[in-house]
Amino acid sequence: MVIAILAVEIGPGRRLFDQAESFICLVARNTDMSRGFGWFDAFREVAPEWAVVLLGFVTQLGDVWFLGLLVGTLYWFETEDRGRIAAVFGLLLAGLSLITALKHAFALPRPNRVLVEIGALPEAVHPLYEATATATGYGFPSGHALMTTIVYLSLARYTSVSTRRRRYLGAAGLVTAVCLSRVGLGVHYLVDVIAGVGVGLGFLVLVWRLFDRHPTHRGTLGFGLAVVLAAVALWTTGGDSDAVLLTGASIGAFAGWQVALVARGLDAGRGPIRASRPLTARTAAVVLSVASLVGLTGYYWPVSLLAGSGVLGLLVAAFVVAPVLYRTGDDGGFRNRSASRSQ
Repeated sequence: MVIAILAVEIGPGRRLFDQAESFICLVARNTDMSRGFGWFDAFREVAPEWAVVLLGFVTQLGDVWFLGLLVGTLYWFETEDRGRIAAVFGLLLAGLSLITALKHAFALPRPNRVLVEIGALPEAVHPLYEATATATGYGFPSGHALMTTIVYLSLARYTSVSTRRRRYLGAAGLVTAVCLSRVGLGVHYLVDVIAGVGVGLGFLVLVWRLFDRHPTHRGTLGFGLAVVLAAVALWTTGGDSDAVLLTGASIGAFAGWQVALVARGLDAGRGPIRASRPLTARTAAVVLSVASLVGLTGYYWPVSLLAGSGVLGLLVAAFVVAPVLYRTGDDGGFRNRSASRSQ
């Protein structure tokens, strides 16, 4: 059902997306100067050596570990409508699969340059420099630009901190800072980050439209979209390790959210499961998802990447379902809680 809804809702925008992709590919395959516009060389002439440390810290705001920690923490401590943050969680996973697929589809290299040679820095700073100011793999489009656009703008839309205008201004400021840090460090061309932001915005336009049409199913749609794009990344990359792990994580997140919804439905008196079609469908989805993860883990254990994908999926499922089950037992149910609005 989730895949059918995604196909119907996103389908009309596919032609526009394909045209944009063709244009981006054409621009990206120009010379290095065209992708960078000569901005980096001018910046390197005036930037002090310590700027690399500052930019290295700023760029962490777009790293996967930081975005995952941020969204995961908000998900666990959300009390009013966890479905909204679950939707952002799903978009985080979906965005990671999207950027994995795009990088392999374009297969364009990163710049062969650095802001500051590591030998010019104090030796004590070398580990920090290598951890924060370097990057490997394909360069187009920028994953940091795409992921910060998806995550920070989605949080601005679906959280209630301060005013809506301030949330969007803050999100735009964070995205801009991270993008500039990637270009300033020399790990991306300017076109790379522009394309990352552009693809992220286009993705959000389509997804937010889908969420607005089905506001009570944002969490399920978010995690369902993550599974679909993980499959796309798996096919596009030919089984790249990141895509394999993302597939397991996405299936696990989807299964965990369905378990949470089943538990919430039973607690609200909508059981037994066999008497409720929605609960039956969710339970079937859980069984299929968990069975696939357990099968991958058991069959390929202990050395294969597929086994690791299965283990990761089970861990993510437990992470998603744990706070919901805890709230159910601790607060005596969800009957009077607004969280029941979003699924």
